[in-house]
Amino acid sequence: MEGVMSLEGPVLKINGELVLIIPLSAGGDALMECSRAISEVQGDFLKIVIPQWLAGMLRIEEGDLVCVEDADGKFHITPAKPRPVH
Repeated sequence: MEGVMSLEGPVLKINGELVLIIPLSAGGDALMECSRAISEVQGDFLKIVIPQWLAGMLRIEEGDLVCVEDADGKFHITPAKPRPVH
């Protein structure tokens, strides 16, 4: 069984989009395969755009911390501190 790559970082807002910018040297290179359809390499970083519908489902906003991992060969994103459901 291979190890799971897990990272935590902030959600940024760039040009009106919520994004994750993951340095390739900090583990972004290990996440490239499982995030191929939703990511792109920009210089030394892996950029992942979070669609609005997904941000709403996960209840994440600009500045929130999220965890990303490649468990089971799939890209997973979860809020580090989930917001309560009202």
